[in-house]
Amino acid sequence: MAQTEKMNTRNGTKSKKARSIVLKIIAAIVIAIILFLGIVYISNVISSHSEAKRIEPYGQQVSVDGKNMNVYIQGEGEETIVLLPGAGTAAPALDFKLLIDELSPFYRVVTIEPFGYGLSDGTDKERTADNIVSEVHEALKQLNINRYTLMGHSIAGIYGIDYVSKYPNEVIAFVGIDSSVPTQPGMDVTFPMKKLAFLKQSGLMRLMMKLGPDPYAALAFDDHTKEQMRLITNKNALTATIFNEMEHIPSNFKGAQDLTFPKDLPLLLFVQADNPDFPTWIPLHEEQVKDSDHGKVIPLEGEHYLHHTKYKDIAETFSEFIKEVKGGPAL
Repeated sequence: MAQTEKMNTRNGTKSKKARSIVLKIIAAIVIAIILFLGIVYISNVISSHSEAKRIEPYGQQVSVDGKNMNVYIQGEGEETIVLLPGAGTAAPALDFKLLIDELSPFYRVVTIEPFGYGLSDGTDKERTADNIVSEVHEALKQLNINRYTLMGHSIAGIYGIDYVSKYPNEVIAFVGIDSSVPTQPGMDVTFPMKKLAFLKQSGLMRLMMKLGPDPYAALAFDDHTKEQMRLITNKNALTATIFNEMEHIPSNFKGAQDLTFPKDLPLLLFVQADNPDFPTWIPLHEEQVKDSDHGKVIPLEGEHYLHHTKYKDIAETFSEFIKEVKGGPAL
């Protein structure tokens, strides 16, 4: 009996020691995680302040709804092209630079940076398609720009179709660069806003972007432009304005489903030739142009940001298209 009690006592002591070791390990892990998150957070705050001083201004500020919207204009051609970015494109005027450089010798190219993008202010106003379109139009009105081709990437296909329906007498053509289609599937998505907000506020988003592959490394941008895009991306990623736009994506797509481009509006859609996420991507765009008097779908090999690699093809094809339907200048 005594031997048994001694064994139980020893086992109990060993068990307590084991539990103590486990608890100490868990405590050490928790402390390490807290320290890691603290370092990441502080580094993010310091980097944000430091990087803000290194961002170089470009374009001009236009007063819209009591805030500043940044607009970049290059070229002095008689005809005007207005460029609209895809959702979340951090620095539109820089992101479109390769395409702008191809177009600007022949056209006046006006790149709009909506609120929350590029060097524009953020806004508390709901990011409905109606508000975004009205703000873009007001910026153009302030600049006395009232006749133009609307050229947009990605979600600009949704805002663009709304824009044309509101201001049909101003838009002379619409050009989509892998532009979104109101009926494309999966746009009823709900984003994990709380998780994304944590990643942004904690600094983990910056760390992930730093450790991830460089999206600009293999592209033809000069090194200075690449660096500026990185700085502005860190500034604009997952801001409150962008969050609000993300929340409105389902309703903005749904609201555009009853809209169509006018039959007499020249319509040129550059489309990713092989979209792995949407096997019906090209047919969806062909459906958009089928009733157009001057409508074309041009498949291009490349990623979603076609203007990063196919800027020469886009510029040349656009010029030929405009010359064909409007008698504009050709490259």
